[in-house]
Amino acid sequence: MSKVKNLIVGCGFSGATLARKIVQERKEKVVIIDIKDHIAGNCYDYRDNNGICIHKYGTHIFHTNLKPVWDFVSRFTKWYPYQHKVKGLVGGQLVPIPFNLNSLHQVFPKSLANEIELCLLEKFGFNKKVPILELRKTNDKDLTFLAEYIYQKIFLEYTLKQWGMKPEDMDPAVSGRVPIYISRDDRYFQDKYQGIPIEGYTGLVLKMLDHPNIEIKLSTVFSKEMEYERLFYSGPIDEFFEYKLGELPYRSIKLDFLEFPYSKFQEAAVINYPCNYDFTRIGEYKWFLNNKSDKTVVSYEYPEEFKIGKNERYYPIVKEESQTLYNKYLELAKGTPNIYFLGRLGDYKYYDMDKAVERAFNLFEEI
Repeated sequence: MSKVKNLIVGCGFSGATLARKIVQERKEKVVIIDIKDHIAGNCYDYRDNNGICIHKYGTHIFHTNLKPVWDFVSRFTKWYPYQHKVKGLVGGQLVPIPFNLNSLHQVFPKSLANEIELCLLEKFGFNKKVPILELRKTNDKDLTFLAEYIYQKIFLEYTLKQWGMKPEDMDPAVSGRVPIYISRDDRYFQDKYQGIPIEGYTGLVLKMLDHPNIEIKLSTVFSKEMEYERLFYSGPIDEFFEYKLGELPYRSIKLDFLEFPYSKFQEAAVINYPCNYDFTRIGEYKWFLNNKSDKTVVSYEYPEEFKIGKNERYYPIVKEESQTLYNKYLELAKGTPNIYFLGRLGDYKYYDMDKAVERAFNLFEEI
């Protein structure tokens, strides 16, 4: 490869957003490479033989309160106005997840549910989100009872399966993602903008990269022999530095896709199984774009430890020790001129898709 002006490693939302910003606003050429044989990173999706849009790396729902992000991404897609709802098997019943007032009244006797609801409203108010670990710290006996119930029935075993550690050992930024909602809103997200790209995430990213100054090279491994003026690296930062300070820990997922001869397999797009089975959840894909078929496709998710060469990095394990190690790599990065890191792997952060786009925005402004 001859010397390029801007080399971007990674064809997911982070890299694609940055590529588009550079060619459109700086009028410069970009080469974007990816080790995978497709664009869109872990958001990659495709239509199967049944016409169902399958998310190859597990279920993805775009949601944001960031209007600049929504406006930018909407230039490359029309949206199916999907509102995500999740249910969990709790005490033999499928109840709304995260746990909310509807869940409360479904699992407890009426008198007890009314009493606990009143306590929640008096303590926190209506339409509030309270992290489970914060709820456990209250002194009220009813709230302590509720906190322990949710902790044991929903939070503890799911976290052990998903992360391989107890909630108390995790960074609050991650554990805080699982609150109780003091409301009747059953949606998993309450963001103003939510949806699924009508032509899929792959179609969205393809349009984002559709520019004469963007060259795409797939099935291409980054090499330090490549010549560039600026490098934007959304791959693993520890891998870039050849693990000289040690490996950053990640969790991975094994996805087991199954096809069934049913019009629908389950009563929501995603069903969580906190205390039952070894998998954490089952996703059913035809819900997202309301695909019509006499068959359906689901994926069972089995979290597992990430091992180099065996599986994919999915989630950074954000805790004090790993953050300290990442900060050391960040110091190394500061000594490498014209090389910038971004994305979930480059920044070692648990990014939703909209936050990955926002991060690319901010990095573009920096340069």
